[in-house]
Amino acid sequence: MVGMSRAELLELPVVIDLVTAARALGIGRTRAFELVRQGEFPVPVLRVGSTWRVPTAPLLSLLGLAT
Repeated sequence: MVGMSRAELLELPVVIDLVTAARALGIGRTRAFELVRQGEFPVPVLRVGSTWRVPTAPLLSLLGLAT
């Protein structure tokens, strides 16, 4: 699993999919979905239809990159 560079993180759109958020955190897809199901994903996660979306601002804040 390859994480994301600072530049890549700062270029993310306002809301991203769960797999991209997992990549930013350096965790795998399976673990990310597991954490969501357990209510333990470290940032807010939104259910939109059948997909999960993650607001980027809390993710960047968690990573110390808040603008």
